[in-house]
Amino acid sequence: MNGKSAGILLYIILRGEPQVLLVYPGGPFFKDKEAGFWSIPKGGYAVEEDPKAAAIREFFEETGTLLPSTTRFHPLAHVQQKGGKVVQAWAAEGDLDSLAISSNMFALQCPKNTGTRFYPEIDKAAWFSLEKAKSMINKQQIPLLDELRQMLSIKTDRH
Repeated sequence: MNGKSAGILLYIILRGEPQVLLVYPGGPFFKDKEAGFWSIPKGGYAVEEDPKAAAIREFFEETGTLLPSTTRFHPLAHVQQKGGKVVQAWAAEGDLDSLAISSNMFALQCPKNTGTRFYPEIDKAAWFSLEKAKSMINKQQIPLLDELRQMLSIKTDRH
């Protein structure tokens, strides 16, 4: 992988207010941590891979949901994670049952020398208002929420 990640910021408009889908990582390292550990569904991709295609693939791997072919994707500005990884994201309007996600699994030996265990890459997903999402999401991803809010206000003003 190349230090880059691609993801989808899925949103719905519920009672006139945007809600965003965030995911929470699986595995033992995030147990009992909440605020600041949620994220958009995203993942790394190879240099030769199309970032938007990677974002769609990662969304499916982490949620078990294929986005319809009619989904419109709106590019968002890149953000840089604390560790240096650059996240390229797209906003997309859509809906899914956050309680019914089905994530792919990864192998991990934890604690060390105890044998390999398998964990879901994503432990859970939930819908949040933009304000609540700001307190739950990885702080380096907050600009994605701000950009979505701005994009939706412009979209609303045109109608």
